This record gives sequence, C-alpha cells and structure tokens, in this order.
Amino acid sequence: MQIYMPDGSRVELAAKSGLIEDILKELKINSEEVIVTLNGRIVAEEETAGGSDELKIVRIVHGG
Repeated sequence: MQIYMPDGSRVELAAKSGLIEDILKELKINSEEVIVTLNGRIVAEEETAGGSDELKIVRIVHGG
C-alpha cells in the first residue's frame, strides 16, 4: 500500500488490510487533523485499506 504523507513524502506499508484509523495511529498521525483519500476519494476512518490501495493524507489547515 502506497501512502502519501502530509509533508509530501511517500511510505510503503506491507500489503495487510486494516482500518484507516489504525494505519493513522501506526504512523503517529492525529486523525482529527487530516483528511484521507483512498484511491482518489475522501473516506472515513472506519474504511478498510490494504493491498494495492493508495492513501493520501492531507493535513487540514485553517486560519482566519
């Protein structure tokens, strides 16, 4: 599974399947600060990813 990190780097994880929430925890990323896309579509943390899936993690930036 290819994971594109918020800082622009890329990480490859073993092909095991798991909840996106658990993947974020493994990567030490706070799920409340990011949006995750799975194969190009925005998904909830309860979705499962693995195998040849592609995750993109985008940090939410807000200001005023």
